[in-house]
Amino acid sequence: MTAPAPVAVSQGHPQRWLILGVICLAQLTVLLDNTILNVAIPSLTSELGAATSDIQWMINAYSLVQSGLLLTAGSAADRYGRKKMLAAGLVLFGVGSLVAGLADSTAQLIAARAGMGVGGALLMTTTLAVAMQIFAPEEQPRAIGIWAAVNSLGFATGPLLGGFMLNHFWWGAIFLINLPVAALALVAVVVLVPESKNPRGDRPDLLGALLSTIGMTALVFAIISGPEHGWTSGRVLAPAAVAAVVLAGFAYWENRIPHPMLDMHFFRDRRFTGAVAGAVLITFGMGGSLFLLTQHMQFVLGYGPLEAGLRTAPLALMIVALNFTGLSAKWSTRLGTPLSIGLGMAVMAAGLLSIATLTGHGYPGTLLGLVLIGAGAAVASPAMAHAIMSAIPREKAGVGAGINGTVAEFGQGLGVAVLGAVLNARFAAGISVAAVSLPGALAEAGSASERARITDAFASGLESSQLVGAVAVLLGGVVAGVLLRRAERGEVA
Repeated sequence: MTAPAPVAVSQGHPQRWLILGVICLAQLTVLLDNTILNVAIPSLTSELGAATSDIQWMINAYSLVQSGLLLTAGSAADRYGRKKMLAAGLVLFGVGSLVAGLADSTAQLIAARAGMGVGGALLMTTTLAVAMQIFAPEEQPRAIGIWAAVNSLGFATGPLLGGFMLNHFWWGAIFLINLPVAALALVAVVVLVPESKNPRGDRPDLLGALLSTIGMTALVFAIISGPEHGWTSGRVLAPAAVAAVVLAGFAYWENRIPHPMLDMHFFRDRRFTGAVAGAVLITFGMGGSLFLLTQHMQFVLGYGPLEAGLRTAPLALMIVALNFTGLSAKWSTRLGTPLSIGLGMAVMAAGLLSIATLTGHGYPGTLLGLVLIGAGAAVASPAMAHAIMSAIPREKAGVGAGINGTVAEFGQGLGVAVLGAVLNARFAAGISVAAVSLPGALAEAGSASERARITDAFASGLESSQLVGAVAVLLGGVVAGVLLRRAERGEVA
């Protein structure tokens, strides 16, 4: 895995755009797997005899392992080489996909998904870190924009690809399709991607890695379990307490050692804290709102998974169009990072408001909201990712990518949990029944008028949750913009 030494940062690598295509291909394999499994749930239930708890673990095993390991994976990439970790991530992801595709029991599939999560954590961190190494500072915003657009493309095409595969093949094909993509990406990584790592070679922070992994896994598990088991249940409070204690211990430990995995002084940088705060709230509002909107399209409007995916695709297509053409990077350069983030998140909030108030009047109102959300995210998301990465020393790019990924996972999980709780509370109040699901309530409905009352109650809950998401995104834009503006003024002074 030898490669020519990278050229000077001021010029960028001569093959940087080709390399960006390679790492985006590697990234796409992970992103497709985040959403593609959802459409296979009915097939897994019938063919593997999977219970509801099995389905939950098939989905959550991947996200738990990946989110728990992001910081550790980024730190390992900085120390041992980002190219090595990128190749290792592709191998692990490919092997996990093979085992998952050939699994004949739910236990095997859950274990394979956990292994894919390890590979996914390595890929999520190394792809962004490599992009920061091969591009000159003036080209980094556009490169990150393209990287972010691939994220949205994977989110949008996962359900579409899954629906197509299930219409023509058995459920295992949704995992086996990863193999040729991972193999092609692996060959390209070995041939094209230059090696880079922290030249200082800090000693590995093994205790910090262990604490961050345990703490983040416990935190994400508590967030995932909240909507199903109740926020005051022992299954939620116990891991939440573990997360609080372990993450506090992690922060204490990182402040005491000479070579920490995560330097706590980063959080004193207003540019860093502003971007992190904005990233949490943007993923909180967008991730939670789109998750609930997809349910509304399937349960209330009666669309199948494929049609629902097609109807939400304009959001991702808007992000892809604005970032691949370079328009979002040009706007961000002209407006400046604080204003572009604030304006982008304000446009996103307007989109969520449109979905909240116009969804009941047909698809055009939803389409308007999706286009506005996509336009706002195309400007704000890459700007925030660049702000996070540029606030961290270049030799710590892997850790920076790990922070960026952790923030996104945390914000999205929290958004699904909190906005889902808002919807469920409003829905339960509307039908005067405690904590019942929409499919269950519709199954028990005895008349058309009762079904209409139930769907109206769900629509009312959706409206409330989308409004909460809009407020969160708008607040995130204000907080991030103000902190970033103060940071810029401080640098000038």
